[in-house]
Amino acid sequence: MLTRDRWGRNQNSAGHLLWLVRTGRARTRGELQSYTGLSRSTTTQRIDVLRAAGYLRAGGVDGSTGGRPAELLEFDTAHGVVLVADLGGNHARAAVVDLGGQLLAEEHEPIKIGTGPEAVLEWVDSAFGRVLARAGWNAGQIRGIGVGVPGPVEFDFGMVTQPPIMPGWDGYPIADRLRRTWNRPVYVDNDANLMALGEQAVHYPDCPALVLVKVATGISAGVVIDGQVYRGIDGGAGDIGHIRLYEHREARCECGLYGCLAAVASGLALAHRLTASGTPTSSGAELVERIRSGHAEAVHLARTAGKLVGEVLSTVVCMVNPAVLVIAGDLADIHFVTGVREVLYQSALPRSTRHLEVSTSRLGAKSAVIGGYAMVVDQVYAPAAVDAELARMMPAAVPVTC
Repeated sequence: MLTRDRWGRNQNSAGHLLWLVRTGRARTRGELQSYTGLSRSTTTQRIDVLRAAGYLRAGGVDGSTGGRPAELLEFDTAHGVVLVADLGGNHARAAVVDLGGQLLAEEHEPIKIGTGPEAVLEWVDSAFGRVLARAGWNAGQIRGIGVGVPGPVEFDFGMVTQPPIMPGWDGYPIADRLRRTWNRPVYVDNDANLMALGEQAVHYPDCPALVLVKVATGISAGVVIDGQVYRGIDGGAGDIGHIRLYEHREARCECGLYGCLAAVASGLALAHRLTASGTPTSSGAELVERIRSGHAEAVHLARTAGKLVGEVLSTVVCMVNPAVLVIAGDLADIHFVTGVREVLYQSALPRSTRHLEVSTSRLGAKSAVIGGYAMVVDQVYAPAAVDAELARMMPAAVPVTC
C-alpha cells in the first residue's frame, strides 16, 4: 500500500529510502523497515536498486545492538559533485563541492554585479571549468549547479525580479542560461537564503527556526524553518533592507524609494556618509578596513547602523521567534553586532529573546557556497527526483514506487 508522509512524499519509494539514509534518519535495512513498514524483501530490493545506480554504498557494520552486526548504509558521496556560484554586489566566487559537503576548489574575483548578466555569467562559466579541472572531476560528473545572487529570486523560474542593486538582471533567465551551457539542473536563490541554509546545515542542523541577516553592500535576511528556506510567495521574503524608517525618510535608497533601512545602515550607505564627513571611502569593504583600524567615525557609524538593524530585527524576532539569529556580511564585526544586541534586547518581547542565540557567521565567506551545495543536493536528491531518475536509468528494474 502506498503511504505518504506529511510533505506528500511516497514513503514506499526507493527515493524516500535514500532520503532517510541521506538525512541520517535510518542507517540499516532494519531501521528502514521500521521507518516505512516495508517488508524485508521489498526493502532489500529498493536498496539493491539504489546501490546499482550509485546512490548508496556500504558504510561498515553496526555492532551496537548486541546481536549479529547489521550492515550500515550511507549516501555515496562519490556519486558526483556540485558547482556553486556566489555572486555578490562586488564579488564573484565559483566553487566545486563534493556530495559530502567538502569544498574541493574555489576561485574568487572582484566583479561588480552591475556589470550585467552576460559578462558575469561568462566569468562563471570559465571559472567553473577551471575549478572543476583543479578538483580532478569532469563535466559529466556534475549533479547540479547552485547560484546565489544579491536580489529577490523567483525560485521556480531561476530568475531575479526587480533587484535594487542588480541593474540589467531583472527577469534575466539565469538558470536557463547556465543549463544550456552545462546541461545540468540549475537552481538560483537569494544569497542571504543560501547563507542561512549553509549555517543551519553545518552548525545548527537541529535548529527549528534560524534567521540570518546579511549586511554588506545591501541588507537582506534569510529564514530557515524546519530545515527549509522560507521564500514567500514569489521570493520576496527576508527583504528587510527595504523596510522604510520614518525618521530617515530623507535618505534615498538604491531602489529609488526613500527611508529604506539599506539607505542608512548598509555598508555602501555608511561608506557614502564617511566620505561626506571628510574621509573618502569608496566601498563597504574599505569602510570595514577603517572600522578595524579604529577610525572613530567609522566605528560610530557601524554601531549606529547596528542599532537601526536591531530595531527592525526586533520585529522579525517577535514574528518568527527563531532559536538562532546570525549576523553576517562585511559589517558583522563587534561594533555593529553590539549595536544590534543593544536595541534588539530592549525592543523585542522578553519571551521572544529568552531562548535566542545571537551570533556572527561561523562559515564566513563560504556560507553561501555551502548553502548553495545544500540547496542543490536537497533538490537533485529529493525522493521524487531520485525515483524519476531511477525510472529513466532502470525501466526494467524492480518497481520503485509501489
